[in-house]
Amino acid sequence: MSDTAGGLLGQVEQIAAGPLAEMAGRIDQGHYPLEIMAALGRAGGLGAHLARNGQRFDQTIGAMEAVSRRCGTTGFLVWAHDVFGLYLEQSGNPALTGSFLERHASGESFGGTALSNPMKALSGIESLALRARRVPGGYRVNGTLPWVSHIAHGQYCGAIAGVEGADGRLSHEIMFVLHCHEKVQLRQCPVFSGMEGSSTWSIVLKDYFVGEDDLIADPARPFIARIKAAFILLQAGMALGVSQGSIDSIREVEPALGHVNQHLDERPDALQAELDDLRERALMLARTPFETGRDYLLEVLDARVQGAELALRASQSALLHQGARGYLMSAAPQRRIREAHFVAIVTPAIKHLRWEMARLMREEMPA
Repeated sequence: MSDTAGGLLGQVEQIAAGPLAEMAGRIDQGHYPLEIMAALGRAGGLGAHLARNGQRFDQTIGAMEAVSRRCGTTGFLVWAHDVFGLYLEQSGNPALTGSFLERHASGESFGGTALSNPMKALSGIESLALRARRVPGGYRVNGTLPWVSHIAHGQYCGAIAGVEGADGRLSHEIMFVLHCHEKVQLRQCPVFSGMEGSSTWSIVLKDYFVGEDDLIADPARPFIARIKAAFILLQAGMALGVSQGSIDSIREVEPALGHVNQHLDERPDALQAELDDLRERALMLARTPFETGRDYLLEVLDARVQGAELALRASQSALLHQGARGYLMSAAPQRRIREAHFVAIVTPAIKHLRWEMARLMREEMPA
């Protein structure tokens, strides 16, 4: 890893502004950019937030912003990769915190997160999709996860299953590394309106064995409570990047269209000021990513909502500023409209974030 933030972020910026920017259209059409992810890993752009690298969440958010500014899909892959590294390091399991984590953080191997369903289930929004039964040496897991990104055969992800007793009732949850080996079925998902390059699949598990070496947390709930704010806060990098890319597209047409665009409501200087304020807020929160207090979590949830809403507004404004040229299927503003909507619906979605905020506001402060 680079010794300074400037060195690391400078290298990430070169990758983002060069090969990634040139490839963004192909990625939008379905190319899974593992070559870009590997380059980011070599530059140190996938592990700055880890304790072994100084726990620089600010660098990780900055790197994710630089990537998302050119390609929201790749920014999402970076987030998924980053949080899996967080799972490994925070697990305390020696089988996961050694060479496996090193290879992952350096972009030598790849994997994401399968917590969309569990995060909603633990909030009471839906039911857990995976169920586990205790067996000698570990657990057997069955079920189907509908949408899991940044995976392929030979890769892996972090997943959660509810543990069933003999009576079928759930006693607790486990979190584990799910290896997508040849016996794990990956089903093609329907075609999405965007993010097609994210390698998103449905995972079908039939008597999948989880041994002690693959356990991230048992029970899982205390672990999730500890990493929840970090999980959500890291997504700020996606929102900041998509918003900044949208502002770039507005400024791009100012010389030719500024005389008429001045009559639009959302103008680049005002959007930029709002974005800069949001970035400063996110980086301040990133100083204490494992804080678990109610007020801190509310701040993180609110910042994540503000980021998603700014991305929606900035991307729509970019399309209005560019007009017909921005409406071309190959145009960056048209792509960012779809990327911004993903930022708004990816777990935790705006509605999920507001659900959590309402729940926290109802709770009594602990004695």
